[in-house]
Amino acid sequence: RAAAGERSVAFSCLSAPFRCPPRRVEMVLLTPALWIRTRLTDRRWRKLEVLKHARHFRGRKNRCYSLAVRAVRRAFVYSTIARSLKKRDMRNLWMTRISAALLEHGMKYHNFISGLYKCQVELNRKVLADMAIYEPKTFKSLASLAKRRGEEGLVAAKEEKEPEGIFSRWVPHF
Repeated sequence: RAAAGERSVAFSCLSAPFRCPPRRVEMVLLTPALWIRTRLTDRRWRKLEVLKHARHFRGRKNRCYSLAVRAVRRAFVYSTIARSLKKRDMRNLWMTRISAALLEHGMKYHNFISGLYKCQVELNRKVLADMAIYEPKTFKSLASLAKRRGEEGLVAAKEEKEPEGIFSRWVPHF
């Protein structure tokens, strides 16, 4: 049997308050019974962690561990899927904002993006959408640059000739 002092140390985690994190206590386990008792505290904190995530669920799912485990796992799967959906939704929002701003300049989205690509302007859609809202003059100059590049055609793009009135530095990609 273990001494009385060791038994009180083994039960100190069980008598802890509800929200108190588990304490790491160094102790010597003399019997398998005390080892099993210390393993119970790990199970308790594992269950509390799952129930903490299920606290806002309706019905028994926020109280019953067996129901909460399934509901929390399903919620985590949905949140993982939602992260990629959020990226897709934001990209669609930026594309919509850019195309709405291009209506003022008489261009279509596809022609604008391909014109910028031919001019080697490497701005992503987020920056272009913000520029359309907060810096309309800069966006107008980009639209005119893309429009001129589109009017000159592919031959001028292959010759690396800049549109008239546009000065830029060209850095070749290796």
